[in-house]
Amino acid sequence: MGLIIFVIFLCSVLSLILSKVKSGKGAEWAKLFRIATLIFSISVFTYWFIKKSAVGVVSNSVGLQVINKLPQTLDFYVINVNNPDKNAMHEAKHIGKIRPEYYRIEYLKMDKSDEYWVIGYLGKKNLVYFSQHSVPNKNIDQIVEVNNYINQSVKLSEIAKKQVEAYNYENVKLGIWVSLDFLLLFLNLVLLFRIKK
Repeated sequence: MGLIIFVIFLCSVLSLILSKVKSGKGAEWAKLFRIATLIFSISVFTYWFIKKSAVGVVSNSVGLQVINKLPQTLDFYVINVNNPDKNAMHEAKHIGKIRPEYYRIEYLKMDKSDEYWVIGYLGKKNLVYFSQHSVPNKNIDQIVEVNNYINQSVKLSEIAKKQVEAYNYENVKLGIWVSLDFLLLFLNLVLLFRIKK
């Protein structure tokens, strides 16, 4: 998705430059390019937001229910530990903030994995919960009850922290590019449909 967002950014910048072309042979082509860029951008973002808003049920996946039994709200992540022999990287996902006595459900694609980690943060950087779980049977959904503040493995939790930091960094970077794209999209819309006085 990052590449498509960057392409939209470049096309939007070019559209802004082409908005200065108002006469001659190139004017019609410039307007066509600007309209095509707007249609493509709006279509991509509409599809992306619908996909992100939809329930994350994945075919042939394992359902994971994380229940917070602790007295404080924790911010949970799950890391799908992919098998290194299949040349796959670990995948981090943000489950979300879970209040006491509440739960969240996440769906994990386990075709390259048979293990996952659950990480809980109190605040932004204070890791207070880490647990390691194996999935011997991929037909049975998983339930993780968080009853106490534990760290099952200091070594693995350090790896998990780095994975979560990388995941959050990528999301921030993507958020900046999307914001820039929206700004350029708005400017292009205003310039295209501006009524001459």
